[in-house]
Amino acid sequence: MKLLIQIPCLNEREHLAATFADLPRAIPGVDAIEVLVVDDGSSDGTADLARELGVHHLVRFPRNRGLAAAHMAGLDAALRLGADIVVNTDADNQYKGEDIPRLVAPILAGRADLVIGDRQTDAIAHFSFAKRLLQRWGSRVVRRASGTEVADSTSGFRALNRRAANALFVHNRFSYTLETIIQAGHLGLVLENVRVQTNAKARESRLFKSIPEYVRRNGAVILRAYNLYWPVQTFGALAILLFLFGLGLGGRFLYYYVQDPDYSGHIQSLLVGVGAVVLSLVVALMALLGDLLATHRRLTEEVLQRVRRLDARLDAQSGTIEGVESTGAAPWTTATELAVVPARDTGRVP
Repeated sequence: MKLLIQIPCLNEREHLAATFADLPRAIPGVDAIEVLVVDDGSSDGTADLARELGVHHLVRFPRNRGLAAAHMAGLDAALRLGADIVVNTDADNQYKGEDIPRLVAPILAGRADLVIGDRQTDAIAHFSFAKRLLQRWGSRVVRRASGTEVADSTSGFRALNRRAANALFVHNRFSYTLETIIQAGHLGLVLENVRVQTNAKARESRLFKSIPEYVRRNGAVILRAYNLYWPVQTFGALAILLFLFGLGLGGRFLYYYVQDPDYSGHIQSLLVGVGAVVLSLVVALMALLGDLLATHRRLTEEVLQRVRRLDARLDAQSGTIEGVESTGAAPWTTATELAVVPARDTGRVP
């Protein structure tokens, strides 16, 4: 059983060392642990520091492509590196490495495909009241959209088995957190929550600059997910509302026309009503077209899953992985943990 811990980075030279040092060197049920750093166009030497620290693998972007792209590049590399479980954590040391064994436990037990670290955002001191409220509201919306019981939908601390890593694709450029949960629910993947702790805040978020920007960008992600996975329900409901609105206005016109056929003061109701009915038909056609596109997208994703599996097999046979720099550092195992205990001064007896 091979575990790969991926760390997306953007100018994280100041915090990467602490994050790396906090990672577990051995986990019961896991044969080998490796670390992958995805350098999203950093300009502060993050990649150089990663090599000095002894990370096992490195993926570098020449320019910043965003968190979603970095996450997907990490998943793709992890699959080609033969990972059975992938853990995603942040480079700013927000999450505690000691929680990783608890995060992967449901996957090792065969209970879950995707495990989300629940930060219990209501108890995080540096979260403002508005941010806590938005977290609760956002998670409620994602639960409804995904059909899962996710507790902390925006948590980036998560573990995936190979099946989930193969199946998930991100279509937006902002963040992977919400869309992958909605997609996981749509695919029937089993999701489980695990309560985790967080370290003190190290810096401001680089993903968004303000709460309004966060709401706008995540709201667009949720809306797009609805359009991708439930086009008939989304556009169909709008078409029905427009049709009923137009029918009501048409009925209003007919009522007054029957009362006084010579009075034409309500012709506006007829015009607007006819326009609403015509628009409802157009939206209904959009719903049907969206359903056809959704079917095509599902078939395309199935093909991409097969391509991922083939790529992983070919890379395993060739021994070289395009786009992934392997440093040659030995994987961490139980023997590695026993060897480093005296130097880490953890207070444990090996």
